[in-house]
Amino acid sequence: MPIQWFPGHMAKARRQVEEKLKLVDFVVELVDARAPLSSQNPMLQQVMQNKSKMIVLMKKDLADQRETERWINHFKELEIPAIAVDVNNKSDINRVIQMAKELGQVKMEKLMKKGIQPRAARAMIVGIPNVGKSTLINRLAKRKAAKTGDIPGITKQQLWIKVKKDFELLDTPGILWPKFEDEIVGYRLAAIGTIKDQLLSLQDITAFVINYMRENYPQQLEERYNIDRTMDDMLEIFNAIGKQRGALESGGHVNFEKVSDIVIRDLRTGKLGNITLETPINK
Repeated sequence: MPIQWFPGHMAKARRQVEEKLKLVDFVVELVDARAPLSSQNPMLQQVMQNKSKMIVLMKKDLADQRETERWINHFKELEIPAIAVDVNNKSDINRVIQMAKELGQVKMEKLMKKGIQPRAARAMIVGIPNVGKSTLINRLAKRKAAKTGDIPGITKQQLWIKVKKDFELLDTPGILWPKFEDEIVGYRLAAIGTIKDQLLSLQDITAFVINYMRENYPQQLEERYNIDRTMDDMLEIFNAIGKQRGALESGGHVNFEKVSDIVIRDLRTGKLGNITLETPINK
């Protein structure tokens, strides 16, 4: 069943992106390293298809490094330069600047051949809500140039930000698309906190995460909650986690909502280990 919404400010943001694309030389697209494909907005792909772009895989410190490398190779095979970033790592920030400079240089050389005075390259930075866009911009600009927060959709307007003398960034609001045709995309994005928890059942999101970990990261699941990997009944798993973590209510019954809160919080903060929720097909 498709998950649908289309807040008015997101419709407006799409129109703004379409209008402003003509002002920039290339696009810096941010995705979440834990779900690189699911966190790409397919609506924006249509809008940006004629622009050069680079992809920045955000929150690499929370993702599975092996899968991140596979994703970078996947994008390179599509002839899209890609880089994984921890915004608290200065060398990562410098690598983003260097990659952007190289991408912008191509445009500058074309202008020079036409006899036009070279200028700072201009890039539009795009991404879905809560992917870490504002934090990255502040690191690039070395000042508080954009608002930050863990509430999806905090940026509501477009801003130009200078990054040294190398290039100028046009910030845009995080934009979701009208509906998720694939429900699994919704579960991935809800699990990593990109869309509001209220859009899906938190227990369903948690069951999705547990099932994925049972198949791909069973040891990390066992170590965190001390549960047997042979367990295959979700009710039994929820009860085991609840008892182990004290998520109980009166009468000693397990509170499944508390269990869900615990698992999702552990995933988002990295306490479940480095996890990536999808893998490129061509691995």
